[in-house]
Amino acid sequence: MLLQPVRNIVHSHIRHAAHAVTRPALACALAAGFAATAQAQAQDVYPERAVKVIVALPAGGSADMIARVVSQKLASELKQPFVVDNRAGASGQIGTPAVARSAPDGYTLMVSPASFLTTNKSIFKSLPYDPEADFAPISKLVNQPMVLVVKDRQKFPSVAAVVAAAKAAPGKLTFASSGDGSPQHLAALMFETRTQAKMLHVPYKGGAPAVNDTLAGNVDMLFAVLPEALPHIQAGKLHALALMAPRRAAMLPNTPTMAEGGFADLNLSAWVGLFAPAKTPQPVIDKLNRAVRVALDSEIKTKLGENGMEVAPSTPEQLRQTVAQDIRLHAELIKAAGIQPQ
Repeated sequence: MLLQPVRNIVHSHIRHAAHAVTRPALACALAAGFAATAQAQAQDVYPERAVKVIVALPAGGSADMIARVVSQKLASELKQPFVVDNRAGASGQIGTPAVARSAPDGYTLMVSPASFLTTNKSIFKSLPYDPEADFAPISKLVNQPMVLVVKDRQKFPSVAAVVAAAKAAPGKLTFASSGDGSPQHLAALMFETRTQAKMLHVPYKGGAPAVNDTLAGNVDMLFAVLPEALPHIQAGKLHALALMAPRRAAMLPNTPTMAEGGFADLNLSAWVGLFAPAKTPQPVIDKLNRAVRVALDSEIKTKLGENGMEVAPSTPEQLRQTVAQDIRLHAELIKAAGIQPQ
């Protein structure tokens, strides 16, 4: 007689237990569904207003030019204005943290040279931003290969001649740069480290004066970012000895790579990329990535190529890996040179 009441009690507990498990699980499933729907809707309507593109450099440089060309194309593709906002100064430490502190909604983006996210971590004791944690990579935009240029081609007809002269008189040959930790300086540090050729660094306050003193013959050489040296190479005022790149540049088909000159593993690019604040929704990142790939079409490829830049779209993950790898590489070069953080 007691069996039926016991069965009823057991069945009742089972039903309550099932409800106790099912209701939270159902709530989670519904919440996930709503979140997915919201993200999809956000992607569909984004952008609904103008997008600000911060460049932590003055107007007129290569990064600024890239930002303006790409922004114009993104505006055409996504049907909203993309407005470039130059916030120069303090080696990127004004404009870059402004992006890090912005709302992660896709309406504030950043076009940045590699150095602000890679080299700065090694040359400054502290930064007002974390290069890896504070930004969501969207896509690399271009590679800007480094090129070794000289004024006196009779004295330095080849890379081998430069290495031989540097080893014969350590610390006597001079090279210009736009400052400690700049792409020009890093390229020279890589060259010195991997060829065992010791030279004298002459830093300037910017790329233009470094190029001008190389043109004047006041320094022996410059490891230049290709866009800044290309017009002078084409005019015959500077002589390109070799590119620090895995292949020749379309605008300098007769200039060999370092590897072709007998010096392998000397590749360095002053790339430029597009970033958003960390925690920007992934659907927005993905939509921007697709738009960048459309924006970097054959017309833009030709236009930037004429200025010494190689169009190089990437996935967000590829750009994330590039940032991490270059942080390590630049740290090694700066440490080997004995440069102390400021």
